[in-house]
Amino acid sequence: MKRTKAQQSRSAIERLYITMRHLFMRGTYKPTGVSGESLVESLLILNPEIYGLVSDPEKVELDGLLYVMERLPRGIEECRYIHLISREGYENSGFPTLVPAKRKRSCYRVDGEQMYVEMTRGKSDIYDILTHLTFLYIESEKIRRNSTDHKGKENLNWEMLHRIVDRLETDQEFDKEAACSYLSHITGRTFEETKEAVEKFDASKNCNSLFSIIHHMGKLSLEENLDNHDRQISFSATLRERVGHHVYGEQWASHIKAMLEEQGLLERPIHIISANLHSILNTIYGHQALGLKDFEEVERLAMEISQNSKHEKAKAIHSYAQQHGFISVPDTSGTNIGVQIIDTSKMNKETLLPGVKLPEDKKKRPVLLVMDYAFGEQAYECFDELLKPYELNGRSIPLDVVSASIMGKAGILKGGKGDIMIPSSHVFEGTADNYPFRNELRKKDFDGFGLNVFEGPMITVLGTSLQNKEVLRYFMESSWKAVGLEMEGAHYQKAIQAASKIRSSIRKSVKVLYAYYASDNPLETGGTLASGALGMDGVRPTYLITYRILERILRV
Repeated sequence: MKRTKAQQSRSAIERLYITMRHLFMRGTYKPTGVSGESLVESLLILNPEIYGLVSDPEKVELDGLLYVMERLPRGIEECRYIHLISREGYENSGFPTLVPAKRKRSCYRVDGEQMYVEMTRGKSDIYDILTHLTFLYIESEKIRRNSTDHKGKENLNWEMLHRIVDRLETDQEFDKEAACSYLSHITGRTFEETKEAVEKFDASKNCNSLFSIIHHMGKLSLEENLDNHDRQISFSATLRERVGHHVYGEQWASHIKAMLEEQGLLERPIHIISANLHSILNTIYGHQALGLKDFEEVERLAMEISQNSKHEKAKAIHSYAQQHGFISVPDTSGTNIGVQIIDTSKMNKETLLPGVKLPEDKKKRPVLLVMDYAFGEQAYECFDELLKPYELNGRSIPLDVVSASIMGKAGILKGGKGDIMIPSSHVFEGTADNYPFRNELRKKDFDGFGLNVFEGPMITVLGTSLQNKEVLRYFMESSWKAVGLEMEGAHYQKAIQAASKIRSSIRKSVKVLYAYYASDNPLETGGTLASGALGMDGVRPTYLITYRILERILRV
């Protein structure tokens, strides 16, 4: 029986992950070797939406390239050797720390040819970067082919690009339109497309110019093809030893519990919220410090602050918050998950938000523990450790966790960017792990705000960069009736159910509140994550979900 495209795609995803796990355990591989070619073959069969034209033999995918370069350290395209490491002491070295703009990880360029990249966020992070690197190697081979004739001799466009990059790197002026013309032939794209892409890369400020990136990608491929100067990816022994053992999650959770104990908050009712670190702060203290009376006033404040992070109101809120129960807990563990603790007993007002009263007895007032976004399987590692009792001087002190709320961003399947999804269950892609739950948030909670709201199962995917239309349509149109996809939901719910129903380390009646806003629609042309961020369109759904969570947690 002939397999459907969705089934072929699922097989390609499975092969990718099996190969990645094998290479990880082996410790090293060459992108153009047999193992690397296996990754390339599977990725081309899958043809993920986020990588656009990756399967085209001539055209270089430019939007996907920008998406990837903003998530990798600046200059990685110049490095022949990529070493994936654990936290191994480089943070105390003299090497400058490179942190990608859109994926927080510490990276170190130790010389002209070697880049060291810290992997402290678990397996999902490793699979993510390997997928991005495989995409880069596919595109670099296209650049090499487009830059040479049938005998392997470099053509005029490549020679001219080489001269342009020499001038660029010595801060000399050059004819940008002529450079775009040379580049358009090397990338197989139109002059207009190339010029637009050059402007996008220049505006990014988070990576080198497109001229330089294309040149160095092609240069390494040419050198490998002509001189056998192989590119290589390796995994350190320490990284292979630590992955899967909650090393960083345990450090992260222990630091938070120690802070709660130090502040005398360990035995108070606790509400955990996974969200960004600005919307909770601005919503609560916008009401506390500035007297904001409803969601519309909070939204106007959020718009002002989003346009100017140094706005006077933002400074006033932060200053007031620090004197009234707000504690920032910066990450020192390597998880890259910052935390905020909000002690509501130190608030002057009797309400958390307008109409939401705090308990009169300040000893019974809750503590809000706000954590920044986790990444994939890291969500289980950190939540699992956080929900364990705190071990102190031979005593085991359980946390009184009343609720766990997740305000996340996700890909939507039926709506558009900025819409809202309310999950009724999380279905873990490629496994038999399904997590139905009672969500304290409802579709009707978001009526009347001009946003489309969809309620139903959410798919927790192995990686957003490994999804194509066939797989996504299957999830949406089959009996799963999925409304969206994200990377953390099943991992959070797995940790919550294990802690409440199996280990009994938190109350069995713990309430969960899940809601997501749509960062992209991978089924729409031009609607993937590679098409750009939400911008101001993301303010309303982000703050509306925040507002509803804060209204509900004191009522559950």
